[in-house]
Amino acid sequence: MTVTGSTLALATTRGQSTSAEDTLSPAPLLPTIRLGDHRVTRLVVGSNPISGYSYMGPILDRHMQEYFTPERIAEFLWNCERQGINTHQFSRPEQMGDIFRKLRERGSNMKFICLHSGQPQHISVDKVVNETQPIAIVHHGGVTDRLFREGKNREVQDFVKRVKDSGVLAGVSAHNPDCIKQIADEGWPVDLFMTCFYYLTRTQEELENMPPVVTLQVGYPFFAADPMAMTKVVRQVDQPCLCFKILAAGRMCSSDHKVEAAFKFAFEHVKPTDGVIVGMYPRYHDQIRQNAQYTRQFAALQEA
Repeated sequence: MTVTGSTLALATTRGQSTSAEDTLSPAPLLPTIRLGDHRVTRLVVGSNPISGYSYMGPILDRHMQEYFTPERIAEFLWNCERQGINTHQFSRPEQMGDIFRKLRERGSNMKFICLHSGQPQHISVDKVVNETQPIAIVHHGGVTDRLFREGKNREVQDFVKRVKDSGVLAGVSAHNPDCIKQIADEGWPVDLFMTCFYYLTRTQEELENMPPVVTLQVGYPFFAADPMAMTKVVRQVDQPCLCFKILAAGRMCSSDHKVEAAFKFAFEHVKPTDGVIVGMYPRYHDQIRQNAQYTRQFAALQEA
């Protein structure tokens, strides 16, 4: 991929309108939902672009990694807050602790939700709580799907207990709607779910045994019917759900109309107590402002 110097300069200018943002008054808070004792905006800023996960291939992954320096991450989250977003879901606590401290020193009131694999080789729950002060820790969706497939549900349940014992809200993420439904049916003491609009973790055997279906192509099996299956479960469970990949990891972003339609679909198909997590890459376009605008437009006017 060839990128000219002038293009890079333009990208940097658009992505870092720091002084311009700071001269404007902050936007009002977006509509909120309740997570435990916390009010969080129905639009939560996600972490995949920050972490370099584009779901579009290694070239764009690297593009994102090069853009999101620690300084740009801090400025990005600051600008999200100024557009009325008050919550960020993150997945690299060892990287984000210092950034969060700098934001708080600057006067930020951003709340944080940690996505955690639950695996013993990774940073402990207690250390995450001490270093990042999240309001919630959620078990990683890809790991959840795998453990349920292997009959190791107890590992996820034990993780939920460890998180509850640490004093913060406990959640479970999944791409497979059946995992969410099973946890709800069994009455696990989870405070929230993170629910992917697309079941990306199907095994090769599952894919081979499926009838031909329409997909949103590019690298991963984004089946066009998946959002209906997940949102059906989302509406059935009592807990608040934070739905992610509502834009199919960029596949629904070819036009403003498609982005608008995706936000409209999401808020029309979930409960008033649910929200969405959306990763943003503001290098060429003010996605923060756009996504906040669509959330104000389609989220329920009354706060849940």
